[in-house]
Amino acid sequence: MDTVLIFLCKLPDNSPSTIRRWPFYTSNSQKEKVSCAANGLLRAGSKIEKITKLIPLLIFILHVVPLSAQQTVGLFLNDSLAFNGYTLLAPNSSTFTYLLDNCGEVVHTWPSNYRPGNVAYLLENGNLLHTGRLNSSFNSGGSGGRIELIDWDGNLVWGYNYSSATFHQHHDVEYLPNGHILLIAWESHSRAEAIEAGRNPNLASNNGLWTERVVELEPVGANQANVVWQWRLWDHLIQDFDSSKANYGVVADHPELVDINFETGGINNADWVHINSVDYNPALDQILLSSRSLSEFWVIDHSTTTEQASGHSGGDADKGGDLLYRWGNPLAYGRGTANDQQLFNQHDVHWVEAGLLDAGRIMAFNNGLGRPAGNYSSVDIVEPPLDENGQYSLEEGQAYGPDFLFWTYRAQPPNTFFSANISGAQRLPNGNTLICEGREGRLFEVDYLGTLVWEYVNPVRSAGPAVQGTNITNNDVFRAYRYAPDFPAFEGKTLDPQGPLELNPLPSDCVIYGNPVSSAPAPEELSGVR
Repeated sequence: MDTVLIFLCKLPDNSPSTIRRWPFYTSNSQKEKVSCAANGLLRAGSKIEKITKLIPLLIFILHVVPLSAQQTVGLFLNDSLAFNGYTLLAPNSSTFTYLLDNCGEVVHTWPSNYRPGNVAYLLENGNLLHTGRLNSSFNSGGSGGRIELIDWDGNLVWGYNYSSATFHQHHDVEYLPNGHILLIAWESHSRAEAIEAGRNPNLASNNGLWTERVVELEPVGANQANVVWQWRLWDHLIQDFDSSKANYGVVADHPELVDINFETGGINNADWVHINSVDYNPALDQILLSSRSLSEFWVIDHSTTTEQASGHSGGDADKGGDLLYRWGNPLAYGRGTANDQQLFNQHDVHWVEAGLLDAGRIMAFNNGLGRPAGNYSSVDIVEPPLDENGQYSLEEGQAYGPDFLFWTYRAQPPNTFFSANISGAQRLPNGNTLICEGREGRLFEVDYLGTLVWEYVNPVRSAGPAVQGTNITNNDVFRAYRYAPDFPAFEGKTLDPQGPLELNPLPSDCVIYGNPVSSAPAPEELSGVR
């Protein structure tokens, strides 16, 4: 049986690195001698101990991994019904972003000086829109602080830090049709400021309170930006605790505002709202935000000016920066109970893109942390109710609909699919759905009826790609995207397979298939949850 012998070699003090690892491939039957790559000074074989006279070396056999070991990373499945394309993978622990074909082979790589903070997108012009993680006093999950544009050849085209002592970009950004970039950022307030805004002192942390802002940046030059639009949650708060404050009112009477005293994580949780995704709908000129802590998503108007966005009138909907729609947890605005909650710490809430199955509906990765039925994740689609004027409909005293999901994917049994945080999903052109089970580093694709057609496990950790067969941990992936072969970024580009990411990959007979016709039911055949 073929084996991999891994040696730890202690090199002379003047060597570039004092401790290194090298894999050695040997055959038990042939007892082949192989070199350690330490300038050819170390050789493994039947007489290893005799080589010590060359230089002082201390050799340990760390472990022996059979080549026939159980697969733990890389490509597990590529069915002919999978959507053929290229998957963008930005491992949370890596400064590299990879483009993979459907056989799990690398076809392109982008470098950065920063680990993602947290998302990366491929743009039509071939640039990578990459977020970067900076050191900051804002140390909650999803911290970023930097936005970069990196060209196809790995050159930094533009880089900008949106970070200070009082604000910090995090989680997600959105590239707009006009070339501007939407970002979400934490905004810090002192404990005294929070109490002045009606925060119950019993809920007010000594760490202060973080609210959220949405900022539209216009990139300028190589490292500058103009703020051309802004929305602040601080301008749209309500509370029923302190009647002496200007924002005092009945929470249930104002679903367009956010209750500053809705408890989401204990007194020491400054990151009270924790928005984790931002999306833009150009047809509606609206923005979609996901609040993990409140377990709901919000729609706001982007057609406003910044001044209008700070108030309660103006814009196409004439509601200023107030919430136009919210869904997932009506308890957060006093129009429901815990039994009405449908989202549980969700991520990656977005409109399904035009031209795709379920276009215009809203998709969410429902993490499912804290579900009454037990922890399990799902991918859910809802169809917001609209009135005859295209406005979000809401009955007096009731919660926003719908009461039921339009479509959902759940594993069988449900608890075999669960990511407590991060994660995302993408509807593909053939009606399939690409799902990122982020905590597990698992990417998989299902058809419209939930059949698994593609599966891949990220092999990259902070130390780099793992050896096949390794019990993989810390291989988190925030999100992943699949791009069609005719995506404009690929025009004129060489996308030759360069091999799998993992080290010592298993032999593969994977085939790249053409894209089949969608097997999804026609939209008119759908009703309720599938």
